Amino acid sequence: MPFDAGRLARIDSHLARYVDDGRLPGWQVQVAHHGEVVHASTYGLADVEAGRPVADDTLWRIYSMTKPLTSVLAMLLWEEGEFQLTDEVSRWIPAFADAHVWDKGSATSPFLVPAVEPVRMWHLLSHTSGLTYGFMQVHPVDAVYRAAGFEFGWPSGYDLAAACDAWARLPLRFQPGTAWGYGVSTDVLGRVIEVITGKRLDVVMKERLLDPLGMTDTRWYVEGADVDRTAALYAAFEGKAIRYDVFGGTAYREPLGHAGGAGLISTAADYLRFETMLLRDGDGLLAPRTLELMTRNHLPGDLAACNTGGFAETVLEGVGFGLGFAVVMDPVPARGASSVGEFYWGGLASTAFWVDRQTGVTASFYTQLMPSSTYPIRAELRQLVYSALL
Repeated sequence: MPFDAGRLARIDSHLARYVDDGRLPGWQVQVAHHGEVVHASTYGLADVEAGRPVADDTLWRIYSMTKPLTSVLAMLLWEEGEFQLTDEVSRWIPAFADAHVWDKGSATSPFLVPAVEPVRMWHLLSHTSGLTYGFMQVHPVDAVYRAAGFEFGWPSGYDLAAACDAWARLPLRFQPGTAWGYGVSTDVLGRVIEVITGKRLDVVMKERLLDPLGMTDTRWYVEGADVDRTAALYAAFEGKAIRYDVFGGTAYREPLGHAGGAGLISTAADYLRFETMLLRDGDGLLAPRTLELMTRNHLPGDLAACNTGGFAETVLEGVGFGLGFAVVMDPVPARGASSVGEFYWGGLASTAFWVDRQTGVTASFYTQLMPSSTYPIRAELRQLVYSALL
């Protein structure tokens, strides 16, 4: 094995401190080399109040780790000629034909200008569309989203089609293709998939991606006996993890619309199947050239230069963004040990994964604490994993 076992053990001893002092309820970590697990461990509780420990088959809300799955699903359709990356999104969602961009003003009195460039498919995949999230709290357009009922979810009664039509009528934060901004782009991508296939996103995801990969534990909500396998959700408050059922309870009922950017619940074993497919150049499901295209930087610079501000599931320096993944261009600016070309993403409840095809390493981390920016666990995990690699 190309890892030092003693150094791998540091992962557990370091991360255990987060649970012992109350910052995290519990966690699960998994490190693999060429698809074979070399380190797997659990610690703490999946449900603190019930005293239920984290188990190997614990179900986790992966939130934005849904985005890479939806992006791969879209690119499977791209391989079949269903769309071009330069196609206008209005071809499938007509409301986007009249997109307008915030130019100046306030949330209640914005001055808008017409979009110079239409929102295109590659804009959705690379988060260069100008769409945002209401929870960002840094720009007047974020406030416009919140006022329309879009903060961490959708207004009651909205399905995916209704949400996309509403987003199309809201102002874009910037002219499409000119900057990078995290937002609902992948949700809109999920709706395009529905229109192209004539099926709901959950059905297409299962048929085209989850079933072929054997991801039988990945789903959009939990019910029955699986409720007792699902980790409770917590929020960070004054250095402690406080239960957050108001938000976490959505995992226990079927959604009216399926969010391609944040909707899935999964297990470490299931997501490893996805990581391994990516590590193995698509493993016959996705073409190697397609994956190469997806994991190249599609921005004019790194995220530090292109980001419009607000939250992102990544450091910005030396990191670009491809079609569904952050991509390491140069690990030095962020002072990390990653390989050039490593690609990854994370979720709002502090889950994360990465794929490093240079070394054959994949790693993933699971817990349920919002927001994911609370602690530097992702950077620390990379330090611990790469320092154990011989």
